[in-house]
Amino acid sequence: MSDSVAQQAAPATSPQLDPQLLRRVVIEGVEPQVDCGRFPVKRTVGEQVVVRADVLADGHDAVAARVLFRKAGEAEWREAPMHLLDNDCWEGSFAVDTLGRYEYSVEAWVDRFASWRHDLSKKAGAGQDVALELFEGAAFVSATLDLATDARERDRILPLLTALKSGGDLAPRIAAALSYDLAAFMAARPDRSQATRFDRVLSVAVDRERARCGAWYEMFPRSAGTDPSRSATFAEAARMLPYVASMGFDVLYLPPIHPIGQSFRKGPNNSLSSGPDDPGSPWAIGSKEGGHTAVEPGLGTLEDFDAFVAAAAAQGLEIALDIAFQTSPDHPYVREHPEWFRHRPDGSIKYAENPPKKYQDIYPLNFESDDWRGLWQELKAVFEFWIQHGVRIFRVDNPHTKPFRFWEWVLGELIREYPDTIFLSEAFTRPKVMKHLAKIGFSQSYSYFTWRNTKDEIVQYFTELTQTSVREYFRPNLFANTPDILHAYLQRGGRPAFQVRLVLAATLGASYGIYSGFELAENVPIRNGSEEYLDSEKYQIRGRDYRRSDSLAEFISQINAIRRSHPALQHDWGLSFHRTDNGELLSYSKRSPDGRDLILVVVNLDPINMQHGFVQLPLIAWGLTPHASVEVVDLLSEERYFWRGEWNYIRLDPDDRVAHILQVQLPAPLAPVFSHA
Repeated sequence: MSDSVAQQAAPATSPQLDPQLLRRVVIEGVEPQVDCGRFPVKRTVGEQVVVRADVLADGHDAVAARVLFRKAGEAEWREAPMHLLDNDCWEGSFAVDTLGRYEYSVEAWVDRFASWRHDLSKKAGAGQDVALELFEGAAFVSATLDLATDARERDRILPLLTALKSGGDLAPRIAAALSYDLAAFMAARPDRSQATRFDRVLSVAVDRERARCGAWYEMFPRSAGTDPSRSATFAEAARMLPYVASMGFDVLYLPPIHPIGQSFRKGPNNSLSSGPDDPGSPWAIGSKEGGHTAVEPGLGTLEDFDAFVAAAAAQGLEIALDIAFQTSPDHPYVREHPEWFRHRPDGSIKYAENPPKKYQDIYPLNFESDDWRGLWQELKAVFEFWIQHGVRIFRVDNPHTKPFRFWEWVLGELIREYPDTIFLSEAFTRPKVMKHLAKIGFSQSYSYFTWRNTKDEIVQYFTELTQTSVREYFRPNLFANTPDILHAYLQRGGRPAFQVRLVLAATLGASYGIYSGFELAENVPIRNGSEEYLDSEKYQIRGRDYRRSDSLAEFISQINAIRRSHPALQHDWGLSFHRTDNGELLSYSKRSPDGRDLILVVVNLDPINMQHGFVQLPLIAWGLTPHASVEVVDLLSEERYFWRGEWNYIRLDPDDRVAHILQVQLPAPLAPVFSHA
């Protein structure tokens, strides 16, 4: 073929092959990640992030992989080694030791020296002549040695390189080639010129420990006085602090403390008319005395609130403040910023409705108003105001009725500036909505625990929360009751029902809460079939005798002391359910991250009747034989039991005890059981 013909046959332009095509390793299935990296996974300070990835390459060459990680904003990546688990799945981990965001990814490459070393070992083991292979390895080592800057390391490796290059007897040369020192030297200096990096940078949101575990107590400070005809002040409410602290709580949660509107103020039991002395609902925020950055005059002044926060801290309690972004018709926003509300055709502002219910005392904010930027900035400033007054925990009311994008923006901004702040999402709504709120920045979430009462319901729900990918971003806070919710189980089960739900909340969840009155087993609904309390504290001041002889305060204190003493109960992960032969007996265990602390809980879910049966112990999972003997100590009664074999008898009578909380005495420390801490 002539040159001219060849030129005509050639394409007009030659495609440019990207050198990236030489990267032989494929990285897939990187975990953990939430929605393909759209949202961060969650950890608390001091925990580990265990990263897994499928790392593949063509042929039979060895591969190596590293986890890349850094604090967000850092220019340089740090690295942690990954090791092969099985079936091309690799695992590595790194610690998150400061608040804020971390980033991570995975990088992997063909390890040519490890591949050469593996093949050399096989050939030498088969008695083959490997002289040429030794010279090939010498070239790898020589090129790497030229890059070494530590003279002592060079002096240590140089004799091994000399042995590889020398002629003569193969045995000492093979020994040098396969030596640990040479393998470690080469592994520390891999050729990563053709490394593959995972195509996404993933992130971790790192909170303080209180975001992971804590016991919450909800209290209306206005009910903390001795005169039910008027609101108690913060100074009077401070007298309750030693009582709350004595029960072992970590967080004291207050409903809104702002001025309450007069217009359409609700009366007792949510009646549409109120008397002159009715205090109204704290969620109808705003009056002539101020709005979201003011204090209800009946409680005192802002200085009184500051003193209350300080007094709580002296008792070891953090204050959580309810933030409800809505207003009464009397709120200053209504006068100063009418554009922040929705208007009806006649020009009046739309009040809240849940047809057929009407809430004339509440005006929802319009997050899509023409001045939405001004509104969003103002609401951010509300959080910042209370942060400056010592509040670092916020319970957010009905976040699902405000735009997701608002929460993602405002929480991101606040956590970036105040990384020790914790946000609890109150959203009893559709499951995917609850989960999305958790993804976009809420540190904790209310859950469906209140409505999970049967054995099957509890097992199914908590298996999802603790043993699926949901656990990477959703931290449940298990409230046994709230001012809005008095479940039928508590209405009908008497005092034992409250004990059952307390044990479940405090041991199934690392974070849980109760609303005051729970310890007194308050269980009267406004009507049959309703979950609303009769004489709800939302609309009136409630005086209580907390010194009653039948109070559960001592029992609550005992439960919280057990939680504080046992790391197994301070984590949501590590939960396992166990078989029983009685559907009213629920059995589960929790293990600490290091495997050293193991708690077994058995609960009688029937608050009326004695239940008994056999519980199966997972002895093999505990590192024992099926016929082993196990010593357990009941942390509630201090009784000691010696059980033998997998199946053991339990009898629980609600009149005597509703549950066993057992510390399992094992002969040796358990291996680590889960990996985020």
